[in-house]
Amino acid sequence: MDHPNDTEQRLTELEIKATFTEDLLDQLDQVIVRQQEQIELLMRELAQLRQQPRDDGVGGPRPAHDDLPPHY
Repeated sequence: MDHPNDTEQRLTELEIKATFTEDLLDQLDQVIVRQQEQIELLMRELAQLRQQPRDDGVGGPRPAHDDLPPHY
C-alpha cells in the first residue's frame, strides 16, 4: 500500500503536469487565434486581387505562366 508521502508526491506531480498542460493549451489557443486572423487577412487580400482587372483589360485571373521570369 502507498505511504501518505508517496500519495502526496504523486498528487503534487499530477498538479504540476496539469498546470503545464493548461499553460500549453493557452499557448496553442493563442496560436490558433493568430493563424485564424492571418487566414482571414489572406482571404480578404485574395478576394481583392481577384477583383482587380488584368493589364490587358480582360477581367479574370491571369494564368500562372504570365508571372514566370523571361528565362523560363
